[in-house]
Amino acid sequence: MSILSKKFFHDEAAAFAKLESIVWPNGPHCPHCSNAGKIYELKGVRSKPSKKNPEGVERHGLKKCAECRKQFTVRVGTVFESSHIPLHKWLQAAYLMASSKKGVSAHQMHRALEITYKSAWFMAHRLREAMRAGDLDVFGGNGGDVEVDETFIGTDPDANTDVKRKNTVQKMKVLTLVDRETKQARSVVIDDLRAKTIQPILAENIAKEARLLTDQAHHYKTLGKGFAAHESVNHGAGEYVGLGQPEIHTNTIESYFSVFMRGIKGVYQHCAKKHLHRYMAEYDFRYNNGSALGVEDMGRTDAMLAGISGKRLTYQRSDLRG
Repeated sequence: MSILSKKFFHDEAAAFAKLESIVWPNGPHCPHCSNAGKIYELKGVRSKPSKKNPEGVERHGLKKCAECRKQFTVRVGTVFESSHIPLHKWLQAAYLMASSKKGVSAHQMHRALEITYKSAWFMAHRLREAMRAGDLDVFGGNGGDVEVDETFIGTDPDANTDVKRKNTVQKMKVLTLVDRETKQARSVVIDDLRAKTIQPILAENIAKEARLLTDQAHHYKTLGKGFAAHESVNHGAGEYVGLGQPEIHTNTIESYFSVFMRGIKGVYQHCAKKHLHRYMAEYDFRYNNGSALGVEDMGRTDAMLAGISGKRLTYQRSDLRG
């Protein structure tokens, strides 16, 4: 049987039960007053009649708090709140994004889920918000190796227009860190490659006892002094592994960028700078919950859904591409 045959991908009541088991593993709690005690389950309640649904629509998962007397469902206080899209389609969208290594476009999602392109675009961004990690554990805490590098995409709207277009100064810039031991990645959108811009990011995210591994970009020469050790490889001279030291390389992070660039260019094709941090969160999330760590597609979907609480993303019209 296909995993897509699971009931919660097609049945609204089962979808609510699935989400409740993830968001409320210890039982429901009221999002209005935080009461986790007596909560009533309201069954058979229907929405107001409409032309499309003359008898109304059954309100699955509806509950009422015994303390504040307010009604709620598991959607309240999450990225799903106020959405008119059925919950089972949200779970389908989450699975599509979690199982697609290079990403899934809003156009493909709107065709697969039979919803409008605008809705699919907004759904994808809400789910990317759910993928954004809240933990700030430092990398290389046990004196391990941390690779650091940057990549360039598209055109930075804030860049100096007098600079030639092919120059990396005019491209959007992403700084990524990869902890080899824990197989975790963390990406940050930056405006420039100056040491004073990058130094606070490294100081906040990498332990001082870590060994920093970079290429020979000029800005890393001073930045590496803040750590126990700093090793580099000279890509410009065709060096990709340290002489006699096979562990000295940045191949791990280059592999991460390879998947990211294939996704951005081949799947999304365009990304506005104001949304880039969410796209990076998407690729970080899939890397940090990858098969190498024993997490497969459904587990990755559950991990995504576990991050929906306490996050809201309201719609504002912009260039709906990607």
